[in-house]
Amino acid sequence: MDGVGGGGTLSEIHHSAKRLLLRTRDGLERLERLECSSSNNVVDSSELAFSVKRDISQIQSLCVEMDRLWRSVASKGQRDLWKRKVELISEEVDSLKESLDKHLLRSQKRMLEAKERAELLQKANGDSAHVLRIFDEEAQAMQSARTSHLMLDEAYGTGVAILTKMAEQRDRLKRAQRKALDILNTVGLANSVLKLVERRHRVDKWVAYTGMLVTVVVVYVFWRWTH
Repeated sequence: MDGVGGGGTLSEIHHSAKRLLLRTRDGLERLERLECSSSNNVVDSSELAFSVKRDISQIQSLCVEMDRLWRSVASKGQRDLWKRKVELISEEVDSLKESLDKHLLRSQKRMLEAKERAELLQKANGDSAHVLRIFDEEAQAMQSARTSHLMLDEAYGTGVAILTKMAEQRDRLKRAQRKALDILNTVGLANSVLKLVERRHRVDKWVAYTGMLVTVVVVYVFWRWTH
């Protein structure tokens, strides 16, 4: 970096200040290009920003020295001219300093945002296991619910099948009971007929016996009567 000793002339100091201004403007332009670049290197940007800031401080020191020297110029015309030259450099270096401050502020903001994102990402990664565990527990609970539902469906189906079989068996039993009653009724009717036939047979037998007895008695009486 160019330095100017206390013994330099106003022209020499002014020349050094102009040269530093050119280098500072170039440095700021490079900072802006790095800021807009996707491959922005934080280390390179920081080093360049520090270099630009150092040049600005040097220019400001030169402006203070020039402001002291132009007041010593004997000619009023020359004094006014140098005053204006120094003011122009001071205004430009203030503008460059403002641009650098904005750049540093944007860089600081980006660093804070990057830090917050990193913290959020770290927190998210730290909570990922907990989130996965909750998800697994919910999945297991859902699976258990589905299994219970299937078991209830199977139990319900089994119960319906059993009730259906019981209803069928009950219907078969009712039909068997009706058949049995019909058979019993039929057997009862047959028994009645048989009893009636047997009773008629006994009556006919007694009628035959009675007829035979009466015939024997009549024959005997007739025989006795004739003899």
